[in-house]
Amino acid sequence: MTTGALDGIRVIEIGTLISGPFAGRLLGDMGAEVIKIEPPGQPDPIRSWGQAELDGHHFLWTVHARNKKSITLNLRKPQGRQVFLDLVKQSDIVVENFRPGTLEKWDLGYDVLSEANQGLILVRVSGYGQTGPDAQKPGYASVAEAASGLRHMNGFPGGPPPRLAISLGDSLAGMFAAQGALAALYRRTVTGRGQVVDTALIEACLAVQESTIPDYDAGGVVRGPSGTRLEGLAPSNIYQASDGSWIVIAANQDTVFRRLCGAMGQPELADDPDYADHLARGRHQDRLDEIIGAWAARYSPTDLVDTLSAAGVIAGPINTVAEVVNDPQLVAREMIVDHWDERVHRNIKGPGIIPKLSESPGSVRNAGPARVGQHNDDIYSDLLGYAAEKLAQLTDEGIL
Repeated sequence: MTTGALDGIRVIEIGTLISGPFAGRLLGDMGAEVIKIEPPGQPDPIRSWGQAELDGHHFLWTVHARNKKSITLNLRKPQGRQVFLDLVKQSDIVVENFRPGTLEKWDLGYDVLSEANQGLILVRVSGYGQTGPDAQKPGYASVAEAASGLRHMNGFPGGPPPRLAISLGDSLAGMFAAQGALAALYRRTVTGRGQVVDTALIEACLAVQESTIPDYDAGGVVRGPSGTRLEGLAPSNIYQASDGSWIVIAANQDTVFRRLCGAMGQPELADDPDYADHLARGRHQDRLDEIIGAWAARYSPTDLVDTLSAAGVIAGPINTVAEVVNDPQLVAREMIVDHWDERVHRNIKGPGIIPKLSESPGSVRNAGPARVGQHNDDIYSDLLGYAAEKLAQLTDEGIL
């Protein structure tokens, strides 16, 4: 039996919704013990999110709460603050995604937490970061995607900038937050001290925008939406097969374009000055898309993908989730995995673990706690050693 790379690391998660809990989920996937705190009587709203419903339950919770334990604790009360500090003393990481200043208002800023545990790493996820003129503004992924410039590049020229049908900004911030936590864990092995990992949704969305900033700085280029392709990058677009479905063909690299021309039975295109290199193809992008589109429309999507793949051309279908869950490659790579969800007493499929480590792979160990405070006894009695009388008193006082 192997254990995850973060086996032995304890994470306290006090965030809600997506960005902070996604960071916690990633750490849990890699083997960390993740203890999620929910205020008594105020469960994380994400428990009721997700478009499917089964026996009154929804399943975004299954994705973001997997591999976690649930306890209740009221951090707004002094007694709850002390309980939290007891947890901090025995933990490695705290993940939170409150508005900046919230922990400080509860007298739980990093100065207090690090005094209790100098090795503690505090991972903070917020809309705009912990500093700067917008730090105190509330932030959601939709606004972060827009304010960062990411949304401006989505859609078709002249049309409204649509969003992707997921909370992309939250997930990007969660990934950067988890990456920062891992870096801070390594640094702690050198210095013996923890630190603050400050991740902003708007910055996470900005970080993935490739060369938009230097292109603007050097050439005044304001990149805008380009529909189904990238301007100047050809051929790399969607093309309609004979049955009306769409496939992606990406052959913008010179060598791959030459293979595409051979597969199409038009090898002379690769030597045509209009298409001979990357810049030339970009200048004649519309005409090239017409040529490839006319060829693709003669074949079924399966024949197209098989022919192009055999020729070494990058191509693939635009799958729905119904096709994704049965994709042989994803199934073989264990990227479609069962989560035993005790709320509905059955397995629910969900995404597998990425990345895959050869010596200490991650795993899906549970689908998330079905009940708020499900692990109160495990944590407060077994980990902290609280007596039954103390637990009863804290419960009566609304702390747990």
